[in-house]
Order: sequence, then structure tokens, then C-alpha cells
Amino acid sequence: MKQIFIFALLFFFSFNGFSQMTGSELLEKSIKYHDPKGKWAKAKLTIDLKQDTPSRPQRLTTFKINNKKGSFWQKDVSDNNTVIRSLKKDTCELSLNGKTTFTPEEIKKHRLSCKFTRFWRNYQTYLYGLPMKLKDPGTKVHRKTIKTTFQGKECWQVKVTYEEPVGEDTWYFYFHPKTYALIGYRFFHNESTNDGEYIILEDEIEINGMRFPRDRKWYFNIDDKFLGTDYILSGQ
Repeated sequence: MKQIFIFALLFFFSFNGFSQMTGSELLEKSIKYHDPKGKWAKAKLTIDLKQDTPSRPQRLTTFKINNKKGSFWQKDVSDNNTVIRSLKKDTCELSLNGKTTFTPEEIKKHRLSCKFTRFWRNYQTYLYGLPMKLKDPGTKVHRKTIKTTFQGKECWQVKVTYEEPVGEDTWYFYFHPKTYALIGYRFFHNESTNDGEYIILEDEIEINGMRFPRDRKWYFNIDDKFLGTDYILSGQ
């Protein structure tokens, strides 16, 4: 009778999402899935993307990340314009359709600034470096993990917040219950207002021994409005 009671308690806690696994342990399992040989820290990657959004023309993007050297390069082709941005340590270079001098109108329209180039470097490195980037300094992976659902799929959930000045948003990451692959995430600027966005990850592509989500579909939290999709076309 005692053994049956203990089994029932264990089943109850498991079913309701209680687990001995901490957020850090869950993260390690996911990193082992996505980057089994620990290549990300020194990764040299070239990724080709297609970005479709309802509100603007399709954009084709190629970006290169060299984590060992800390360099970044990106080419965006959209609406018959080509913008190239690069960062090498403290050196920033920009071009528009082959030109390196721009009118004020061109600077504003195409965001031709080193500040925006650094934004793109941080954006691409963060999103395509997940879940490995969750081990960066200033990142707080909360201890508690729960079993829940994300867009109708059973998964593990962990909460992540950031120390200033790293970030102010609150993030929730969702992992496959068995493989621990990242299947989606959502973020809030102010969680009480349900602002921010959620991202659904679909399919998978292997690049240089690492597993990346092939497609990212973006939606607003507040009304589920579709914002667009990023597709990985190829990588090396």
C-alpha cells in the first residue's frame, strides 16, 4: 500500500510539471542537442536567409559570423537595393549599391549607421546562437522548470531575465520534452501588458555540426498577429 501511495505521488508531481531538473540543467541538455561538439564559441558561419513579411518587400540576407575573431558581415537585398554592413573589432563599414557616401535620405531609409550595424550583429548572433547564448554573462536562467504547452505542443519551459545593461526584457524558452530541442520562445517588454512577441521554430538544418531551426515565424503576443517568417536557405 505504501509503495502504491509513493508511486501515485510521483505520478502526480510529474504530471503537474514538477521536476528535479533545474533551468541550468535543461539548458545544458538543449545545448548538447544543438551544439553537441561545443563549436559555437569559435564558430565561423555563413547563413543565407529569405525574410517574408506582410508589410514590406521580401528581403534576401546573407550574414557571416566569426565568433573567434568577433567579426560580422551582412548583405541585405530588397526592393532593388543592396546594403552591406561589416564590423571588425572597432571598425565599421557600410555600402549602399556599391556606394560608401550617402544622402541624409538614404541614411534614414536604409538605416546606414554603425549603431544599427551593431544591432544587426547582436540580433543575428543572439537568435542564431540560441540556446548557447543563454550562458552569456548577465543572463539569469531561472531555476524552476515546468512542463507546459507551446502552440499546442508539449514542452519544457524556462524563464530567462537579464541583468542591466545586458537587457530588460523577460523571456520564456520552450524545449522539446524528449530531445530538448528549442521549439520556440516569447519575450515581453512589460509582461503585465502582454506586449512583445512569440516565435515558433519549425524544421531543422545542420550547419558545421550544429543544429539550427530552419524557419522562424513571428507573432505579436497580444493578438497573435502574424509578423513574418525567416527561412534559412543554406548555410556553411
